[in-house]
Amino acid sequence: MLLQFGFCSPTLCLNCICSAPWLRGLDRLELANSLEEIYVQNLGDSILYQWVEKIREFLTSKSESADADIQKITEETEVDEKDEFFTDPQCFQHNLMKMSDFIMFEDEELPPVKHGEPITDRRSTFQAHLAPVIHPKQVKMVLNKLYENKKIASATHNIYAYRIYCEDKLAFLQDCEDDGETAAGRRLLHLMQILDVCNVMVIVSRWYGGILLGPDRFKHINNSARNILVEENYINSAVEPTKQMGKNRRVKKDKRPEH
Repeated sequence: MLLQFGFCSPTLCLNCICSAPWLRGLDRLELANSLEEIYVQNLGDSILYQWVEKIREFLTSKSESADADIQKITEETEVDEKDEFFTDPQCFQHNLMKMSDFIMFEDEELPPVKHGEPITDRRSTFQAHLAPVIHPKQVKMVLNKLYENKKIASATHNIYAYRIYCEDKLAFLQDCEDDGETAAGRRLLHLMQILDVCNVMVIVSRWYGGILLGPDRFKHINNSARNILVEENYINSAVEPTKQMGKNRRVKKDKRPEH
């Protein structure tokens, strides 16, 4: 079974690659040792791409070696069908793709995306979108999926933030994006930190209506995000982030440009 960030033991990986009956004896041991070395040197880190590259190098080397041996064989010698993998480039590529697909499978799942209720104020509209994420690659996948929607892709701003809890490192992997709305991404991430949510990504789309909203735009962005987090049961509706931020905290007048 692949772990959360997409790596498993080299022995288990080789046992699962059922499309490689040609990999036996010393060849199998050599590849297993190479993968084991990468695994040990990168404990706690994603090693998928390093494994794929190592397997690619190994197969290329074996293919070239097999081609050299075949040139020495007389015309009367029949080539064993088991060597077809090394002599047939198409077969070589097909098996390599199968290996890559197996190793990368867990990393390819697109999370479900939920959409919140829009908030409209003075012709500007705000709408939040939410998706569960456990790997940074899923963040890009979610964004690509959202941008397939022409309305979302045409939004003036698509602000987002995400938080992923890494159990192996006991730390959060988190980031945010303003998308032109200065400080909006950082404020959104701060809200998620206050609410202590994890393994989730929130995107807020804003369609600018031509009337400046001032600081109210940040209120609508955070309210949209908070509402969808409540709807999807990431937080309790009774949680009041403003209380945790301090009752007597003075609100500074926002002078950031808006468009």
